[in-house]
Amino acid sequence: MNGSSMPAARTQNLRVLEGRFVLERVSDVRTVAFGSDLLALVLGPDGGAAMRRDDTAEDAWAALWNGDDAHDPEATGMLSAIVAPLAAGELPVWTAASYDGDLVLVPSDRLEEAVTVLRRAGHQVAE
Repeated sequence: MNGSSMPAARTQNLRVLEGRFVLERVSDVRTVAFGSDLLALVLGPDGGAAMRRDDTAEDAWAALWNGDDAHDPEATGMLSAIVAPLAAGELPVWTAASYDGDLVLVPSDRLEEAVTVLRRAGHQVAE
């Protein structure tokens, strides 16, 4: 340990966002339509991905948000405290972070299972 006093991961309050979402590969940001259905846009060195609301999609994802109780950007383990129990439950996730919180997407047909796993891990989940 380096002696710093960074806050450790803690249980969190999450909220299930309304709607269902799809993931889209983005190779050119100029092609992204910035409308009310765009939840997140993540750009990387090889392109990016867009999270877009589409309530009619067959392979949709449900979104959980922990930013209603924003945490310090230097807090450690916040995202892993959510993702680790989901991984242990063999639930796939897709994530994006903002300054105030994290978006965690799980397959919409496994949302109930994900909520159960998160509650067992000590998190509060509002549906």
